[in-house]
Amino acid sequence: MEGMDHGDMPGMGGMSPPASSSSMNGTTGMHGMHHKMMMHMTFFWGKNAEILFNGWPGTNTGMYVLALVIVFVLSFLIEWLSHCRVTKPGSSNVAAGLLQTFLHALRVGLAYIVMLAVMSFNVGVLLVAVAGHTLGFFFFASRIFNKPASVTGSDLPPMSC
Repeated sequence: MEGMDHGDMPGMGGMSPPASSSSMNGTTGMHGMHHKMMMHMTFFWGKNAEILFNGWPGTNTGMYVLALVIVFVLSFLIEWLSHCRVTKPGSSNVAAGLLQTFLHALRVGLAYIVMLAVMSFNVGVLLVAVAGHTLGFFFFASRIFNKPASVTGSDLPPMSC
């Protein structure tokens, strides 16, 4: 077994062996910082979560509320980007195409950030993400505030699911 890579061991399935007890004592790196935040793999309700960044928002209620506001605003912004019209009908095809490509990249990037936030499995994050998308659609795509889509259109096609 010596000289043999653990990923090559029969029956290991390419998995590394468990870490030694010295690396599982709750310390990280050489600094000895204790970090015992548990990552949830099922939906949970509570303010003690990690959303997008290691240790953020942590256990601080104000930071959790800020995280929820940020996820809401990002979801709302995604809907605005999905239904906005920023190019003028007479603009050049190259300029309009570059602007559309930039807006598409921005929209997809923000959508992935919201998706990663929802993957924190925090029910509050899920609810504010859905609320942001819902309110954004209500303001920017519903018939209540807008003309029919055939008249106004959008610079970007709808996001495909």
